[in-house]
Amino acid sequence: MRAFVTGAAGQVGRELVELLEARNRADDVIIAADRATVDLADRDAVLGAICGTEPDVVFHLGAFTAVDRCESEADHAYAVNALGTRHVADACRRVGAHLVYVSTDYVFDGTKDGPYHEWDSPDPRSVYGRSKLGGELACGPEATVVRTSWVCGRYGANMVRTVLRAAAQPGRLRFVADQVGHPTFADDLAAMLLRLGIDRRPGTFHVTNQGAVSWFAFVQAILDAAGDDPGRVDPITTAELDPPRPAPRPANSVLDNAALRLSGIELLDDFRVPLARLVAYLRDA
Repeated sequence: MRAFVTGAAGQVGRELVELLEARNRADDVIIAADRATVDLADRDAVLGAICGTEPDVVFHLGAFTAVDRCESEADHAYAVNALGTRHVADACRRVGAHLVYVSTDYVFDGTKDGPYHEWDSPDPRSVYGRSKLGGELACGPEATVVRTSWVCGRYGANMVRTVLRAAAQPGRLRFVADQVGHPTFADDLAAMLLRLGIDRRPGTFHVTNQGAVSWFAFVQAILDAAGDDPGRVDPITTAELDPPRPAPRPANSVLDNAALRLSGIELLDDFRVPLARLVAYLRDA
């Protein structure tokens, strides 16, 4: 298999490249691209990179994910997330590669009473969410679109690292209790992306670890996994954030993994399983 990975330097990209390398198959070819090697907003660069290597599958993880900066840098967000994905999809069609695109819970407005399934209508409220939805629309019906949420892992900045660093200092922690979602761990997500890519399954899939929690409850679980006192965390509302965040966050980010479940594909573990694994890794690193 010839696999092309955009966003290969990111949280999930690094896990995916490691998984591909671990296959240890002599005929596998892995092309790992990051923003330093391929500018997604540059059509010629994208077409040249993908058409020049003729992969069998393209895992498109590259994106402008600075949610708040997207509000003030909307053109850049659309150039990378929407138009950039159009370039990737165009290149995939030219060489017959299957496209796996990673999207986000931010495509929903967060007002639904209950989990969002794959057939709910998107209604993003932020520039980030709208630009990522633009990417979904550019993929075409044969692509695999994977929506995920609250990603944490061994690499890069994420909530688990932030909480462990904050917890190392004395004092209390404050996190919002009125935003609910599914934490997703990068190694588990990468494994599912690889499976869906190898199977060339078309359509939209929600892929998260299981277990819906607020950010407040997630932080409590992180502290518990680290052997710290979950009682150190105080709940606050989104309105109490100081300073307030420029981009609106969906209050309900819970994604029902219905397409996986109905396809008979085993869902990812409850988030507490990979959380324990990640906390142990970070403490030993």
